[in-house]
Amino acid sequence: MNAVKQPIKRSFVFFLVPDFTMIAFATALDPLRSANRMLGYEAYSWRLASLDGKPVRASNGVECAVDTSLEEERKKMSGPDRPSMAIVCSGLDVEKYYNKSVFAWLREEYNRGVAIGGLCTGAHILAAAGLLSNKRCAIHWENLPGFSEAFPKVNVFADLFEVDQNVYTCAGGTAALDMMLKLIGEDFDENVVNRVCEQVLTDRVRSPTDRQRLPLRARLGVQNSKVLTIIELMEANLSEPLSLIEIADHVDLSRRQIERLFRSEMGRSPARYYLEIRLDRARHLLIQSSMPVVEVAVACGFVSASHFSKCYRELYARSPQQERVDRKQLVAA
Repeated sequence: MNAVKQPIKRSFVFFLVPDFTMIAFATALDPLRSANRMLGYEAYSWRLASLDGKPVRASNGVECAVDTSLEEERKKMSGPDRPSMAIVCSGLDVEKYYNKSVFAWLREEYNRGVAIGGLCTGAHILAAAGLLSNKRCAIHWENLPGFSEAFPKVNVFADLFEVDQNVYTCAGGTAALDMMLKLIGEDFDENVVNRVCEQVLTDRVRSPTDRQRLPLRARLGVQNSKVLTIIELMEANLSEPLSLIEIADHVDLSRRQIERLFRSEMGRSPARYYLEIRLDRARHLLIQSSMPVVEVAVACGFVSASHFSKCYRELYARSPQQERVDRKQLVAA
């Protein structure tokens, strides 16, 4: 006599970190609710947790009540209420978050076979917990520079989401929807995924490697393919900037032609534009990491801290040091 196949059931714990991103949280949770509705039974269950069991305020100011505390979750690890997956939901200023108890809980869950996830900037917390060494992960593009410097042993990508063994990470926003649809697709057939897509009004599940940001053409409003190729070269070579001669060789144009194109399309010289994108990366590193200013300068292709500071002050009307002071005051407020 054949054994009756048990229906798939999976439980989730969403651990909310202060200033978590609501859109990533919502687009991760709601596909589970829709899938239950399509399936006609509770295939997916979930609970929300916080450090102390108190409500957590999202980055948009909305407070979210939770079901359990970290202490309660630790007690559930060895019983029938142990989750199938624990997902960290974070957002702004994640680099400031440090809690040994949370890190230890995540490691213990992982070692017990629980899948671990990170939404938006959640990969930063997973990396700090030691769960991402030599693994692939995704994080929001805005946090990628600081993350790369802080965790050099992690293979981080500007993808929508990444799944490496039992660790799931996504870049946040609507990428959380794609990651959860993939997970639902692993549990059920394509028909269930398609029905959930129809419910949430999306026409497809995007590939993990789809781009996070708008294509350069749309983002910058530039149509000239040569200019776009040059900008891509610049963005790929920030720590060791290419000379204009090297760029000219890559795109088979003369220096004078490149100068004219940039004046026409970008309203500035190629050297000026290159400097601005290097300083933009530097600003992200100053805000997101504790790297010394001189190391930030080197990482962004400046030969000296003094030259870096001079250029930074000219563009942002404050020094790199003041940028950090202002940021700390803003976070404290």
